[in-house]
Amino acid sequence: MKITAIDCFGYDLRYAHGEYVMSGSRAATTEVGTLVRIRTDEGLEGWGEVTPLGNRYLPTHWAEVRAALRTLAPELIGSDPTNLSAIRRTMDHALLGGGYAKAALDVACWDILGKAADLPIAALLGGVLQADFPLYEAVPLRSPEEMADFVVERQDAGIHRFQLKVGNDPHDDAARTRAVVEVADRDSIIVADSNGGWNLRAAQVALGEMAGLPVFIEQPCRETDDCAFVMRHSDLPLVLDESILTQRDVFEAKNVAGAVSINIKISRVGGLTQAARMRDLMQDLDLMVSVEDTWGGDIVTAAVSHIAASTRPENFQNASFMNDWTDGHVAGYAPRSVNGRGSAPSGPGLGIEVSADGLEQVFSVDTSDPHRP
Repeated sequence: MKITAIDCFGYDLRYAHGEYVMSGSRAATTEVGTLVRIRTDEGLEGWGEVTPLGNRYLPTHWAEVRAALRTLAPELIGSDPTNLSAIRRTMDHALLGGGYAKAALDVACWDILGKAADLPIAALLGGVLQADFPLYEAVPLRSPEEMADFVVERQDAGIHRFQLKVGNDPHDDAARTRAVVEVADRDSIIVADSNGGWNLRAAQVALGEMAGLPVFIEQPCRETDDCAFVMRHSDLPLVLDESILTQRDVFEAKNVAGAVSINIKISRVGGLTQAARMRDLMQDLDLMVSVEDTWGGDIVTAAVSHIAASTRPENFQNASFMNDWTDGHVAGYAPRSVNGRGSAPSGPGLGIEVSADGLEQVFSVDTSDPHRP
């Protein structure tokens, strides 16, 4: 099988709950998404997606992603999309960095591999271990009362995992966390996520005020060693996210920072291939696994679902279905959550039917003109 064409599409994804606010005045109502479609000489096609959350959350943005895709796409024409290792070597030879763009192409190749094998991606990742699994939702940074009201509303919809956006004034953040804990039911898991927004002093103040609360602390500072420093005198369990990019980082998360859980974002780590490797290592180290992505719609949600479904239940904390958070429904709002739980599609590949109708075509590269996107 050979890649004959790669198409790049763009679309806008609106946040379902108005405005999504994180620490440092980072906020979003609409984000720019980028989809890739890989076509082959055997008639199979695969889809991938990458949608950064603004320009200041992680070191990329939509224009950078598309520039990287314009560089990578011509180099993959003629390659076998089912040879995932060779695809990665080709991309790395063509471009140093560009991991977010590579992630979308990697997912699209997994989609084709599954279709060629007539198996869902979850089966190729080792098999389904969870017919369904718990989902979480992020609680935008607002007043304590507004955040508590958000949690009550989403609990009524079946959600029992919440990631509270904190990372501003530590006293206010502690008040936000206490307000949510007071309304959370006994089945709920609460994570106070700074997204690296606290400095060392602010983190220590916040942790001191949150002492004794039944909460996890996620990424209190930007770097893993700073997170380890501020957690030295806290008994609260630590989750790491933004600073974990490689398998070596996974070892440091456990053995240096003392983390009990890591949140894997598929595009942040470079695609499904790397996400699955990190997931397997985390299970071997008896860490808890959370799976999600930076932002996105149906394609991102399907990719997340296959990693989640093939994760051991005893090591699984939660996942996010981004198509519940946004209106990015390019596959008919599939896969769909049910009462706060998700499951992976059973069809081959990603298991969804993506339509390009209404999408902006950014560029296309094919065998007739492989070097002119």
